[in-house]
Amino acid sequence: MEVIEKLKIDEAVFTFIDVETTGLSPRSARVCEVAAINFRGAERVGTLAELVNPGLPIPPEVSRIHGITDSMVKDSPSFGGVAPRLLAMLESSVLVAHNAEFDLKFLHAEFERVGLKFPRLHTIDTLLVARKNWKFKSNRLGNIAAELNFSNEGWHRALSDVEMTRQIFEHFIGAFKSAGAVTVAELIEKCGGKTS
Repeated sequence: MEVIEKLKIDEAVFTFIDVETTGLSPRSARVCEVAAINFRGAERVGTLAELVNPGLPIPPEVSRIHGITDSMVKDSPSFGGVAPRLLAMLESSVLVAHNAEFDLKFLHAEFERVGLKFPRLHTIDTLLVARKNWKFKSNRLGNIAAELNFSNEGWHRALSDVEMTRQIFEHFIGAFKSAGAVTVAELIEKCGGKTS
């Protein structure tokens, strides 16, 4: 963990992650889609985008938000089938998510259910960064993307949300680099990141 902090921003691996779920509480709801992209500088070094069979019905009102239905996930792997690949992507990286607390609560719960431990990672939440450092009309992911003239097509699907988060984060990084951030530690400090 300490080693990653000393790396220059462009040398570190950042893992952008998003989950779609069957509801709002990890106690009663489950992950039905997960997406993660690894970037080192401008280079994409890994991608995972997987529908997940949650093992319980997806309520119609939730399907209306993200468009994922029971028929779409019925032949998909359970979270346990996706977890080892996701774990490999997360190793030795900085996690970036929009409203990270939501995604992390679900990921911690899902990893625990399959007998795996979610790794301790530095986490940067682009929602908190936006609130603290910018004045967007709305800090919802698709709205920030639209304000920055990034595509917000496919908003509320995991891979699209991850791509939007990455673009927004790159915008933020540019400003922080201009303000003198060189290392991961300096970036985390400016972003108000924490360890999950």
